[in-house]
Amino acid sequence: MSSRILAVVPARGGSKGLPGKNIRPLAGVPLIGYAIACGNSLPSVARTIVTTDDEEIAATARALGGDVPFLRPAELARDDTPSAPVIRHALAEVEREEGVQYDGVLLLEPTSPGRDPQQIERAIALFESRPDLDGVVAVSAPWFDPLWVGVEAAPDGTMHRFFPEAAGVTRRQDNRRRYLRINGSFYLWRSELVRRLTSAWLDEGTFAPFEIPESEAFSIDEEGEFLMIEALAAAGFVQLPAVPQA
Repeated sequence: MSSRILAVVPARGGSKGLPGKNIRPLAGVPLIGYAIACGNSLPSVARTIVTTDDEEIAATARALGGDVPFLRPAELARDDTPSAPVIRHALAEVEREEGVQYDGVLLLEPTSPGRDPQQIERAIALFESRPDLDGVVAVSAPWFDPLWVGVEAAPDGTMHRFFPEAAGVTRRQDNRRRYLRINGSFYLWRSELVRRLTSAWLDEGTFAPFEIPESEAFSIDEEGEFLMIEALAAAGFVQLPAVPQA
Protein backbone atom coordinates (compact mmCIF):
# COMPACT_ATOMS: atom_id res chain seq x y z
CA MET A 1 0.00 0.00 0.00
CA SER A 2 1.36 3.41 -0.94
CA SER A 3 2.14 5.89 1.81
CA ARG A 4 0.47 9.29 1.89
CA ILE A 5 3.38 11.72 1.82
CA LEU A 6 3.43 15.47 2.36
CA ALA A 7 6.36 17.41 0.90
CA VAL A 8 7.27 20.52 2.89
CA VAL A 9 9.38 23.38 1.52
CA PRO A 10 10.56 25.61 4.42
CA ALA A 11 11.38 29.20 3.45
CA ARG A 12 11.90 31.68 6.26
CA GLY A 13 12.13 35.34 5.36
CA GLY A 14 14.99 36.40 7.63
CA SER A 15 18.07 34.57 6.37
CA LYS A 16 21.30 36.03 7.77
CA GLY A 17 23.91 34.00 5.86
CA LEU A 18 22.49 34.93 2.46
CA PRO A 19 19.74 37.57 2.73
CA GLY A 20 16.81 36.92 0.41
CA LYS A 21 18.26 33.57 -0.64
CA ASN A 22 14.94 31.73 -1.00
CA ILE A 23 13.76 33.97 -3.83
CA ARG A 24 17.13 34.94 -5.27
CA PRO A 25 17.32 33.89 -8.95
CA LEU A 26 19.72 31.08 -9.79
CA ALA A 27 20.02 30.52 -13.53
CA GLY A 28 16.92 32.65 -13.93
CA VAL A 29 14.77 30.79 -11.40
CA PRO A 30 14.13 31.86 -7.78
CA LEU A 31 15.87 29.30 -5.57
CA ILE A 32 12.60 28.18 -4.01
CA GLY A 33 11.30 27.29 -7.47
CA TYR A 34 13.57 24.24 -7.74
CA ALA A 35 12.18 22.75 -4.52
CA ILE A 36 8.57 23.45 -5.51
CA ALA A 37 9.05 21.93 -8.96
CA CYS A 38 10.71 18.86 -7.46
CA GLY A 39 7.89 18.24 -4.99
CA ASN A 40 5.19 18.81 -7.61
CA SER A 41 6.85 16.34 -9.98
CA LEU A 42 6.92 13.41 -7.55
CA PRO A 43 4.15 10.86 -8.26
CA SER A 44 4.46 9.43 -4.75
CA VAL A 45 3.84 12.78 -3.04
CA ALA A 46 0.20 13.62 -2.35
CA ARG A 47 0.79 17.33 -1.77
CA THR A 48 3.66 19.83 -1.71
CA ILE A 49 3.36 22.95 0.44
CA VAL A 50 5.54 25.93 1.27
CA THR A 51 5.79 27.10 4.88
CA THR A 52 6.94 30.70 5.19
CA ASP A 53 6.41 33.75 7.38
CA ASP A 54 7.13 36.16 4.53
CA GLU A 55 4.50 37.62 2.17
CA GLU A 56 7.01 38.20 -0.66
CA ILE A 57 8.23 34.61 -0.49
CA ALA A 58 4.63 33.40 -0.42
CA ALA A 59 3.77 35.44 -3.51
CA THR A 60 6.86 34.22 -5.37
CA ALA A 61 6.09 30.62 -4.42
CA ARG A 62 2.51 30.88 -5.67
CA ALA A 63 3.71 32.40 -8.96
CA LEU A 64 5.91 29.33 -9.39
CA GLY A 65 3.05 26.90 -8.80
CA GLY A 66 3.59 26.57 -5.07
CA ASP A 67 0.87 25.79 -2.54
CA VAL A 68 1.07 28.22 0.41
CA PRO A 69 -1.94 27.35 2.58
CA PHE A 70 -0.90 29.46 5.58
CA LEU A 71 1.72 31.92 6.83
CA ARG A 72 4.00 30.53 9.50
CA PRO A 73 3.60 32.14 12.96
CA ALA A 74 6.34 34.60 13.94
CA GLU A 75 7.42 32.43 16.87
CA LEU A 76 8.37 29.72 14.33
CA ALA A 77 10.43 32.08 12.17
CA ARG A 78 13.14 33.32 14.53
CA ASP A 79 16.86 32.95 13.85
CA ASP A 80 17.13 30.25 16.52
CA THR A 81 13.98 28.31 15.63
CA PRO A 82 14.85 24.62 15.04
CA SER A 83 13.35 22.70 12.13
CA ALA A 84 11.35 20.23 14.23
CA PRO A 85 8.52 22.55 15.37
CA VAL A 86 8.31 24.14 11.90
CA ILE A 87 7.76 20.77 10.22
CA ARG A 88 5.40 19.62 12.96
CA HIS A 89 3.34 22.80 12.57
CA ALA A 90 3.14 22.35 8.78
CA LEU A 91 2.01 18.74 9.12
CA ALA A 92 -0.59 19.60 11.76
CA GLU A 93 -2.01 22.50 9.72
CA VAL A 94 -2.40 20.43 6.57
CA GLU A 95 -3.92 17.48 8.41
CA ARG A 96 -6.35 19.80 10.17
CA GLU A 97 -7.32 21.44 6.87
CA GLU A 98 -7.78 18.16 4.97
CA GLY A 99 -9.15 16.06 7.82
CA VAL A 100 -6.81 13.17 6.98
CA GLN A 101 -3.48 12.00 8.31
CA TYR A 102 -0.25 11.64 6.38
CA ASP A 103 2.14 8.70 6.70
CA GLY A 104 5.32 10.59 5.90
CA VAL A 105 6.86 14.05 5.51
CA LEU A 106 9.43 14.87 2.83
CA LEU A 107 11.54 17.92 3.66
CA LEU A 108 12.82 19.79 0.58
CA GLU A 109 14.92 22.79 1.53
CA PRO A 110 15.29 25.50 -1.15
CA THR A 111 19.04 25.55 -0.59
CA SER A 112 19.55 22.20 -2.38
CA PRO A 113 18.44 22.86 -5.98
CA GLY A 114 20.37 20.02 -7.60
CA ARG A 115 18.20 17.15 -6.38
CA ASP A 116 16.95 14.46 -8.77
CA PRO A 117 13.24 13.53 -8.43
CA GLN A 118 13.91 9.99 -9.67
CA GLN A 119 16.29 9.41 -6.78
CA ILE A 120 13.70 10.68 -4.33
CA GLU A 121 11.13 8.28 -5.80
CA ARG A 122 13.58 5.43 -5.14
CA ALA A 123 14.10 6.69 -1.59
CA ILE A 124 10.32 6.68 -1.08
CA ALA A 125 10.19 3.07 -2.32
CA LEU A 126 12.85 2.17 0.26
CA PHE A 127 10.86 4.04 2.92
CA GLU A 128 7.73 2.05 2.09
CA SER A 129 9.58 -1.27 2.09
CA ARG A 130 11.10 -0.73 5.53
CA PRO A 131 8.38 -0.14 8.16
CA ASP A 132 11.05 -0.58 10.83
CA LEU A 133 12.64 2.73 9.82
CA ASP A 134 11.74 6.21 11.06
CA GLY A 135 13.02 7.71 7.85
CA VAL A 136 15.35 7.79 4.85
CA VAL A 137 17.88 10.60 4.50
CA ALA A 138 20.08 11.73 1.61
CA VAL A 139 23.82 11.23 2.06
CA SER A 140 26.86 11.40 -0.20
CA ALA A 141 30.55 10.59 -0.14
CA PRO A 142 32.59 13.83 -0.01
CA TRP A 143 35.44 14.33 -2.42
CA PHE A 144 37.85 14.35 0.50
CA ASP A 145 38.04 11.73 3.26
CA PRO A 146 37.78 13.33 6.73
CA LEU A 147 38.86 10.07 8.38
CA TRP A 148 42.19 10.33 6.60
CA VAL A 149 42.87 14.08 6.47
CA GLY A 150 40.86 15.33 9.46
CA VAL A 151 42.96 17.02 12.14
CA GLU A 152 42.45 19.41 15.04
CA ALA A 153 44.75 22.01 16.58
CA ALA A 154 45.91 21.33 20.13
CA PRO A 155 46.41 24.10 22.73
CA ASP A 156 50.19 23.80 22.29
CA GLY A 157 49.89 24.68 18.60
CA THR A 158 50.46 21.17 17.27
CA MET A 159 47.94 19.19 15.25
CA HIS A 160 46.54 15.74 15.87
CA ARG A 161 44.20 13.35 14.12
CA PHE A 162 40.56 14.31 14.61
CA PHE A 163 39.63 10.62 14.36
CA PRO A 164 42.06 8.59 16.50
CA GLU A 165 40.78 5.35 14.94
CA ALA A 166 42.45 6.40 11.67
CA ALA A 167 45.92 6.08 13.23
CA GLY A 168 48.32 4.30 10.90
CA VAL A 169 46.44 5.26 7.72
CA THR A 170 48.87 7.01 5.38
CA ARG A 171 46.94 6.77 2.11
CA ARG A 172 43.28 7.38 1.34
CA GLN A 173 43.07 3.96 -0.33
CA ASP A 174 44.09 2.26 2.93
CA ASN A 175 41.08 3.52 4.85
CA ARG A 176 38.71 0.57 5.22
CA ARG A 177 35.82 2.68 6.50
CA ARG A 178 33.68 4.70 4.11
CA TYR A 179 32.73 8.19 5.25
CA LEU A 180 29.32 9.57 4.22
CA ARG A 181 27.83 12.95 5.01
CA ILE A 182 24.25 14.11 5.47
CA ASN A 183 23.98 16.61 2.62
CA GLY A 184 20.52 18.16 3.13
CA SER A 185 19.17 17.24 -0.31
CA PHE A 186 16.10 15.60 1.24
CA TYR A 187 14.82 14.13 4.47
CA LEU A 188 11.94 11.64 4.47
CA TRP A 189 10.45 10.98 7.90
CA ARG A 190 7.46 9.06 9.20
CA SER A 191 4.77 11.35 10.52
CA GLU A 192 4.95 9.64 13.90
CA LEU A 193 8.58 10.79 14.20
CA VAL A 194 7.67 14.35 13.18
CA ARG A 195 4.94 14.50 15.84
CA ARG A 196 7.29 13.42 18.64
CA LEU A 197 10.51 15.04 17.38
CA THR A 198 12.20 17.51 19.71
CA SER A 199 15.35 18.64 17.87
CA ALA A 200 18.09 16.08 17.12
CA TRP A 201 16.36 13.76 14.64
CA LEU A 202 19.44 11.59 14.10
CA ASP A 203 19.44 10.73 17.80
CA GLU A 204 15.69 10.19 18.03
CA GLY A 205 15.03 7.40 15.58
CA THR A 206 16.34 4.77 13.16
CA PHE A 207 17.17 5.87 9.61
CA ALA A 208 18.51 4.47 6.37
CA PRO A 209 21.01 6.44 4.29
CA PHE A 210 20.15 7.01 0.64
CA GLU A 211 23.32 7.82 -1.28
CA ILE A 212 23.29 10.35 -4.09
CA PRO A 213 26.26 11.65 -6.12
CA GLU A 214 28.29 14.34 -4.39
CA SER A 215 28.05 16.41 -7.57
CA GLU A 216 24.29 16.74 -6.96
CA ALA A 217 24.53 17.22 -3.21
CA PHE A 218 25.55 20.88 -3.06
CA SER A 219 23.72 23.33 -0.82
CA ILE A 220 23.63 27.13 -0.90
CA ASP A 221 23.70 29.01 2.40
CA GLU A 222 26.35 31.68 1.87
CA GLU A 223 27.16 34.26 -0.80
CA GLY A 224 30.29 32.41 -1.90
CA GLU A 225 28.38 29.16 -2.34
CA PHE A 226 25.73 30.91 -4.43
CA LEU A 227 28.29 32.56 -6.71
CA MET A 228 30.23 29.32 -7.12
CA ILE A 229 27.15 27.26 -8.09
CA GLU A 230 25.96 30.06 -10.36
CA ALA A 231 29.30 30.03 -12.19
CA LEU A 232 29.44 26.23 -12.38
CA ALA A 233 25.89 26.08 -13.75
CA ALA A 234 26.67 28.73 -16.37
CA ALA A 235 29.73 26.74 -17.45
CA GLY A 236 27.76 23.49 -17.64
CA PHE A 237 29.62 21.76 -14.82
CA VAL A 238 26.51 21.70 -12.60
CA GLN A 239 23.15 20.60 -13.96
CA LEU A 240 20.08 22.31 -12.54
CA PRO A 241 16.67 20.70 -13.10
CA ALA A 242 14.22 22.39 -15.43
CA VAL A 243 11.53 24.40 -13.64
CA PRO A 244 8.13 25.02 -15.30
CA GLN A 245 7.50 28.72 -15.78
CA ALA A 246 4.11 30.30 -15.10
